[in-house]
Amino acid sequence: VGEQVLLKCSFKSSSPITDSLLVDWTYRPLTEGQMETIFYYQSVPHPTTAGKFKDRISWVGNVARGDASIAIESPALSDNGTFTCSVKNPPDV
Repeated sequence: VGEQVLLKCSFKSSSPITDSLLVDWTYRPLTEGQMETIFYYQSVPHPTTAGKFKDRISWVGNVARGDASIAIESPALSDNGTFTCSVKNPPDV
């Protein structure tokens, strides 16, 4: 709690990395609640502009190195849940 947390995500692709590569991070709370997109990356980072993670997520990845990691500032126990990273690099998924 309180210290920045790194959510690691690594990927491999048999296709060259292009501007069409898409990284999508979703979050589902431990208790009842909808899955929500909290961050996506396509050429540039797009952190969420609403919800509990607004202004708290930063891109720390490097797609050229197969890294799609993000960092969350000031984590709280209420942030507990399932974080999922998906990477699509057409035609590779």
